Parts: sequence; C-alpha cells; structure tokens
Amino acid sequence: MAKTSARPRNRGTRIYWAYLIPGGIALLAVIIVPFIMNVWYSLHRWKGGLAPMTWVGLGNYGQLLHDEAFWQSFQNSLWMVIAMVVIPTLIGLLLAAVLFDYVGKHIGEGIVTFLRATYYLPQIIPIAVAGIVWNWIFNAETGALNEILRGLGVANPPNWLGSPDLALPAVMVVLVWIQIGYPTVIFMSALQRVDPELYEAAEVDGATWFARFRAITIPQIRPEIFVIALTCTIAALKVFAPIYVLTRGGPEGSTLVPSYYSFLNFFDTSMVGYGAAIATVLTVVIIIVAFVIQFFQARSERREEAGL
Repeated sequence: MAKTSARPRNRGTRIYWAYLIPGGIALLAVIIVPFIMNVWYSLHRWKGGLAPMTWVGLGNYGQLLHDEAFWQSFQNSLWMVIAMVVIPTLIGLLLAAVLFDYVGKHIGEGIVTFLRATYYLPQIIPIAVAGIVWNWIFNAETGALNEILRGLGVANPPNWLGSPDLALPAVMVVLVWIQIGYPTVIFMSALQRVDPELYEAAEVDGATWFARFRAITIPQIRPEIFVIALTCTIAALKVFAPIYVLTRGGPEGSTLVPSYYSFLNFFDTSMVGYGAAIATVLTVVIIIVAFVIQFFQARSERREEAGL
C-alpha cells in the first residue's frame, strides 16, 4: 500500500515541477543570461557592434570610483526615492484613510470609487503623454505654470526644467504625481480587511480620528506598507523614462540617474563596457536594498507574532 500511495504523490510532484519550467526558462532567458552577459561586458572596453573587446578586468569599476557624474547620479537617486516612495506613501496613507474612514461613510462609495480612479489615473497614462503635458506646464516661455505666475505679477518666472537648481525639484513633482495613486489603491484594499469593530470600539472609547489612524490603521496595514516600500524603492532606483522624456539628465547633470547614465554610455558615447559596469553596480544596489527591506519586514512579522 505504501508503494501505491507514493506513486500519485511522485506524479503530482513531477507535474508541479513541469508547471515551473516555463517560468524557469523565462527567468533564465530574460534575467540570468542577460545579467551574466552584462557582467562580462563590464570587464571589457568595447565600443559595441563588431569592434574588438579589450579585457580590462575591474578597470571600469575602478574608473567609477573617481567618476563624479556616477556619484552624482546615485545622489539624485536618493531624491528619486523621496519622490517615489516617501512622499507618495505618506500621502497615500492619509488619502486612503480619509477615503475609507470618512468619505466612504459620510458621502458615499460612488465618490470613493471616482476619487480612487482619479488618483490612479497617472499610473496608466503613457509616460510619453505625461511628459508632453508636463513639458508644456513647465515651459519657460509659454507654459501654463509661468503664465499663471505672470498673471500674479511675477515679471520673470523661472525656467523650471532648464535651471540646474529647479530641474530636480520639478522632476520630483512629476514623479509624486505619477506615483501617488499606487499606494492609495493598495492601502484602500488593505483597509477592506481591517475589522470594523476595532474602529467602532476605539470611537466609543473617545479616540480621535488621528489616534485611530495611528493605533489601528497603520499596524493593521503594515504588510502593505512594506510591499509599497519595496516595489517603489526598486522603481525609484531604476527610474528612466521620466528623466528621458523631461530632462535627458540635464541641465548640467542635475537630474542624472544611474539608469540614464548607463544608457548614455551604452548608446551616446559607445562605452559599452563602462555602461555595463554602471548597470551592474545599480543591479547589486537594488538587490541589497531589496534584501534589507525584506529583512525588516520579516523581523516586524516575528515581533508581531511574539506580541511585542
């Protein structure tokens, strides 16, 4: 009987692994092999195409250590994290709580659905279209923003995307606008599983809205907060399209980020090996950040299970 019962189990195991084969092939073809090739290119000096490849070992990585543009790009990435993770998460938390705890109860679910879709709309607008709109808004001569400022009496409104001091904040505004709907929708979905009796009991005890938000809402949706932090941080570190559409890394490198700097070396200067080195370092940084966030998430879950 033991042999008979083992056969279906072994057959089920084989079927399980068969379902993993397509995903494994895709992982190998799309991620693992290209990454290995990228690391191999980063160890060479190569102009691409049929040009000869010259082995330089860690020479490209040594050059990165003294490349001011490379370090500037990673410094700008920290601002991207603020614009795509910190600010949208805080605003998304507040919006989701207000929509769920106040608008839904006192105004109506229809308004909540409309507002939720409105907040999420920038996520589904093609970045090229959004870039055209925001380029028009920030245009120094005919842009909507400067026209408003002139109407308010500002004689010489700023060149938002053409000034090294203002280009990065302007790009951050666009990124916040694009990103804000994502955490709002995730947090509103998370709030659906929170027991309403917790809020009712706290309200009966006289807890204010902010006290309920701090003591009930945030602890109950902590797993979603970690998911938002992980996915949005990865997106912020490898952000490319908004920079390409709005500023092309300028002016004077003030909005340069690692992914776009790698792109420039790959295609504009034909320094394929150097661009590959930048991409490799960026990949390693993203992996480390992902593991750190997952470590804190696992520790938070263990503390919650222990009742700490």
